[in-house]
Amino acid sequence: MKKYLLFDLDGTLTDPKRGICTCVQYALEAFGIHEPDLDRLEPFIGPPLKESFMEFYHMEAGQAEAAVEKYRERFREKGIFENKVYRGIPAMLRTLQARGMVLAVASSKPTVFVRRILEHFRIDKYFSVVVGSELDGARTQKDQVVKETLRQMFQGRKVERAQVYMIGDRRFDVEGARAAGVESVGVTYGYGGMEELKAAGADYIVRSVEELERFLLRESDQVSPPSALERTWQVMLPFLLFYLARALAVNIGVMVLSALESRGHWGELLFVRDASGALQSLTANASALLSVFGFAAGGAAAAGMARKAVRDTWEQEKLWHLRPNPPGSYLLLGMASLGLVLGLNLFLELSGITGLSQAYQSAAGAQHGAWLPLGLFAYGIVSPLAEELVFRGAVYGRLRCSWSFPWAAVLSAALFAVYHGNLVQGIYAFVMGLFLAYAYGYTGRFLAPAAIHMTANLLAYGAGAVGADMPNHFGWAACTVCLVWGGGSVWLLHRRKYYPRSTGRR
Repeated sequence: MKKYLLFDLDGTLTDPKRGICTCVQYALEAFGIHEPDLDRLEPFIGPPLKESFMEFYHMEAGQAEAAVEKYRERFREKGIFENKVYRGIPAMLRTLQARGMVLAVASSKPTVFVRRILEHFRIDKYFSVVVGSELDGARTQKDQVVKETLRQMFQGRKVERAQVYMIGDRRFDVEGARAAGVESVGVTYGYGGMEELKAAGADYIVRSVEELERFLLRESDQVSPPSALERTWQVMLPFLLFYLARALAVNIGVMVLSALESRGHWGELLFVRDASGALQSLTANASALLSVFGFAAGGAAAAGMARKAVRDTWEQEKLWHLRPNPPGSYLLLGMASLGLVLGLNLFLELSGITGLSQAYQSAAGAQHGAWLPLGLFAYGIVSPLAEELVFRGAVYGRLRCSWSFPWAAVLSAALFAVYHGNLVQGIYAFVMGLFLAYAYGYTGRFLAPAAIHMTANLLAYGAGAVGADMPNHFGWAACTVCLVWGGGSVWLLHRRKYYPRSTGRR
């Protein structure tokens, strides 16, 4: 939580459209320019007036100065009060001040007008410093305004730039913040809009006064950060519940299947016996049924914590996902998934790693012996969905609320790898765990890693069930192509995405 907050006025604290646009309209009329549509004059809200007249109506410097004087002729007595404070602003300012934050106004509007507006709306009491431009044309650039505001705020002391936010709705606010070496928060409820703020490179972007307040107060309610032991327990609890519930459900399932077999029901479908009739093992179909029971129970046990973690993660990260991803991003995400799944499977087979793990060979053999629809349902739908509820939903979600994205991704992927219990699946699970966490962070939606995980399992199981021998057909060349394809798609995804700075504390 930062202590020093600089607010722009127009489009951030107040909605000045009627007053500003009507006064611009009045000034233009003096030059024989008739502009009946006030909406077309919105670009005048925020930047210096002289530059705006020169840019939008191609006036010479002298004409622009005269236009500014005509503007102020109406604005001084009437236009200044054709204004309104955004809903929620007074309450937010009161809360911020009560939490010990130091508030200031940094506006391109002349200081005398800024003070009259703040006093008119009775919000001047919240600001320790008010800085604007001068009526003689001095200090009209936003970087000059921000630097002067910081100078007055710190009164000769060293400026604590790491503790300052500049908050505004236009690119000029973002550019002024960058020139002063402080972080910027763009607000889209004003007149700049998402695209302008993104193009200007705003460090953070919010959509409403409510989101702005939550953002500025996001760490203030924490008495102290959780200890390492508390964080470990928060992460391990959903995993332990999942593991224990799954084991209990499998044991109960074995007893149920044994009871059915003892009564002569579906014996050959469920159990393997030797020539003397002694029980040897479960059939692949029975293993698939037990897998459904186990994963369904484990997923249900962790579902409550997963839902809360997903909700908390979204609340923390939704400021990063204000604009829907274009369809092309989801196409790239699908291409990355396909390339990585195929490439990793080929690499593990071609390198001989799959032959080093007897546990993996036994697990793969048991799974692929099941009736194909049952196997696809058990290992391609139920198990990946349950695992995603635990590892991306609950584990990654809880990690992400206290740690930065890289740490949350690596730690959740490592636990996902250890959980699989053998070298082959451990390597595959770690790499895919990182990608699944990336897909979650990229889209902001839990559905993304769940869909990718299910698709990957369905592809792998289907290929194994029909006896597809990918190494013989494709070889190292195909492996390389797939990995480059997958990695290149991730790189393209990352280039397309706007990422503000992380809020993680590590």
